[in-house]
Amino acid sequence: MKDFSSLYFIGAGGIGMAALERYFLAKGKRIAGYDRTPSELTQALQDEGVEITFDENPDLIPDYCRDPETTLVVYTPAVPDSHAGMQYFRNNGFEVVKRAKLLGIVTDDTLGLCFAGTHGKTTTSSMMAHILEVSGMGSNAFLGGVLRNYNSNFLLSESSPFSVIEADEFDRSFHHLRPYIAVVTSTDPDHLDIYGTYEAYLESFAHFTSLIKPSGSLIVHEGLALKPRVQEGVYTYTYSLDKGDFHAQNVRKGNGKILFDFVHPDGIIADVDLGVPVSINIENAIAAMAVAWLIHVPQEAMKQAMATFQGPKRRFEFWLKEDGPHGKVVIDDYAHHPNEIEASIKSVRDLYPDRRISVIFQPHLYTRTRDLAPDFARALSLADEVILLPIYPAREEPIPGVTSEIILKDLTCPKKTIYSKENLINSLKLCNFDILLTVGAGDIINLLPQICQEVKKQKR
Repeated sequence: MKDFSSLYFIGAGGIGMAALERYFLAKGKRIAGYDRTPSELTQALQDEGVEITFDENPDLIPDYCRDPETTLVVYTPAVPDSHAGMQYFRNNGFEVVKRAKLLGIVTDDTLGLCFAGTHGKTTTSSMMAHILEVSGMGSNAFLGGVLRNYNSNFLLSESSPFSVIEADEFDRSFHHLRPYIAVVTSTDPDHLDIYGTYEAYLESFAHFTSLIKPSGSLIVHEGLALKPRVQEGVYTYTYSLDKGDFHAQNVRKGNGKILFDFVHPDGIIADVDLGVPVSINIENAIAAMAVAWLIHVPQEAMKQAMATFQGPKRRFEFWLKEDGPHGKVVIDDYAHHPNEIEASIKSVRDLYPDRRISVIFQPHLYTRTRDLAPDFARALSLADEVILLPIYPAREEPIPGVTSEIILKDLTCPKKTIYSKENLINSLKLCNFDILLTVGAGDIINLLPQICQEVKKQKR
């Protein structure tokens, strides 16, 4: 990396790319890149010094990124080979690497604390990064969500030996990592467009566990179908809500708070207070605190960090919370897998047991919708009302016969419908929400300000 004075990122607005851009900016490199559309994140990166263009025309590549001897090119798997900028760099002798490979290079000489899983990895890794910040131990953290505590998905430390890494299984990206401690939160089937079968998906996680450095540790959720394949000398632990080497006991919920006692192999840390008091965060906190315990973070620092943790943006984030027993509430969650949606709706029920819950869901990817439509319908049917939006395609082309209708037909909740994204705001004028939950990994986030304005106008 010392040979490169500049880096060019194709897909610069991706959350994982952003952390690397911020890392190399901090190291004094010149950073530029391309993304398809502007966003809040691309604007933040531009404000920080990243030169981003939204046109793939190679003529727009800055002069300081035109020397293959001094510029490294980084891309995400979502970028097609036909991309004009990608073709320019490859045809002109540049070194072009995947984001995952660069992340592996950057973190290889550190003690990598890697969090993997179908869901839960963003929150658990964010908790871990916050614990290390609060303790004073610090880390270089490369996260998949913007932490509200720091308004960034990247934390920098010049002296800490630790890297905190959200280990992404998409396209087998996490195979570029060499963890010191690895956590596997879940292995529910996903990305079957990449893996083909659930067995291949599980095999990918098994290979990930084989990459843990000798004398390191694996912490795996109880009851997973995963069969770890760790090297000799690697310690294996389990965790869950109520059993395993690390678990919770004496869970207390009420008055907008959740407290529990954290049980570890040598004892108990009593009265852990969750800063984001939703039920799923009990297990997330157990996973993060298990890693913290293994690297000898002081007990009081763990408790302080959990109590002050604000969570990543788009992870069970309150956008509207009116006062009073009948105040309107709008919550947004990045949930895009059936099990995540189920956990999200159940968390809302926990907080508001006697209120009517409406969900607006934007499915993400045609393949995921095709493969998991009955499971999406089962999870969404836990709500009192469901509004579906059309599928957000992301990197995919449409698949004949795969629309939001294949979820709608199996919904069993009392009220269900589909609105186009363009007509959603006008259609909401006909609704009267009590508690509204918006879920999905697409661009529904862009509609949240207008959604909240409409909800505020509705009668209590």
